[in-house]
Amino acid sequence: MAVVALGIALIWQPVVQFVTPEGTDLQVWELSALGGAPLQGLWGLLVTTALIPLLALVDIFLYKKRLLQARLNIFLAMLCLGYYGVLAIYIWQAKLALGVEWHILPWASFPLVCFVLTLMATRRILKDEALVRAADRIR
Repeated sequence: MAVVALGIALIWQPVVQFVTPEGTDLQVWELSALGGAPLQGLWGLLVTTALIPLLALVDIFLYKKRLLQARLNIFLAMLCLGYYGVLAIYIWQAKLALGVEWHILPWASFPLVCFVLTLMATRRILKDEALVRAADRIR
């Protein structure tokens, strides 16, 4: 549930701040999943950001299919790390196109927290599956 809440919050929170270099008029842009002022075509970041809470919500209701739930958790963990790859591409493009300096904001840590929580959940799901299989063998 925490991954869903953090993922939803990540959609609206800016994760990177772009600032024009010194010696020019000071301009500040913030990049979020919904876009940034001079930056267009950020659909990759929006899709990645929207998939994290959506898949986490679906994952909650797969409690009767533990192996499928564990696989979806592993995919979700890779998606959380993939978010940083997509973000790095957009930062690199903005730096080349606009010639700006960038600063990471604290909200950018949300996918990392989601990654850790997802891995913890996966370990517990697999332990639960092992316990159920052990109980079936005893009968």
